[in-house]
Amino acid sequence: MARPPLPIGSWGEISTWVTQTDDEGNPTKYKSQARYRDHDGHVRPVSAYGKTKATSRQAVLKKLQDRAKTGHGGDLTAMHKINHLLDLWEEKFKEQIADGTRSPTSLDTYLRAIKNHVRPALGELRIGEVSTPRVDTVISEIKKNTGPPTARTCRAVISGMMQLAVRYGAITGNPVREVESIEHPAKKPARAISADEITLLRAHLKADPTAVRADLPDLVTFMLGTGARIGESLAVLWSQIDLDTATVDITHTIARIKGEGPGRSPASSPVLVSPGVLQSSGTGSVGVAIHRSDPPTAMASGATRPMPLIRSAPARATLPITG
Repeated sequence: MARPPLPIGSWGEISTWVTQTDDEGNPTKYKSQARYRDHDGHVRPVSAYGKTKATSRQAVLKKLQDRAKTGHGGDLTAMHKINHLLDLWEEKFKEQIADGTRSPTSLDTYLRAIKNHVRPALGELRIGEVSTPRVDTVISEIKKNTGPPTARTCRAVISGMMQLAVRYGAITGNPVREVESIEHPAKKPARAISADEITLLRAHLKADPTAVRADLPDLVTFMLGTGARIGESLAVLWSQIDLDTATVDITHTIARIKGEGPGRSPASSPVLVSPGVLQSSGTGSVGVAIHRSDPPTAMASGATRPMPLIRSAPARATLPITG
């Protein structure tokens, strides 16, 4: 009767023998080896060396245990370096950008954190060597040297890459989960601009020839009426404006994409807002400057996209307001 095969991720008996002796015939080096059945079903020898029989067996046992944590056909194991994991995480993030679920500007921010902090601190470690105390120490040092915002970014990167390692079966749990949260000193509360200040601001902008040439009065009025950020306001296209219902669909923001220059990037929280709440100083309507450059320009990748509403070919629309 044939002997049953080893289960996936398991190994047979460990054999140990002398591989080196001194001049007097005393053992000085041992080799331990066992047959291991990988996740692709193939059985392969796994070996390790030691100065004593015990250290040799312990070394090969550690290799076998680490190898057993692998998954996805061996794409990622606990023995891979963090630098390799970071490369894989970056590839996955780029796939999310292509799907439209993540922003290119977020990747630029994360890549700076990886280059300046994460790789220098963890890059040469094995995935299986990254523990909660070690990550906690690294994050604490980053917070001390560069401040809470950078430390928070690095924590997000490390957590994301270790979660990827969990999904690939290289480790069983995310060590960042128990890392102490990063507290930030309370900022001075934001103060809302008053109605008198809004009137004064708009008056100053309308009286400034340079501001008028740049359409700043209209841009500021649009932002005040919609609550949109400046990047979101500049990224609005004609197709997103409904003059009949006085609404605008805020879906993108202006972002400088590395290697491509300025462009439209998906907004973090797309919303539909109504400019109908714009307040007038007595004119009864407000001209909102909408700028667009046609035709679409080519991206570095060869794809096309409509340019954001940057000042180049102005076209004006008058939206109804209240007041």
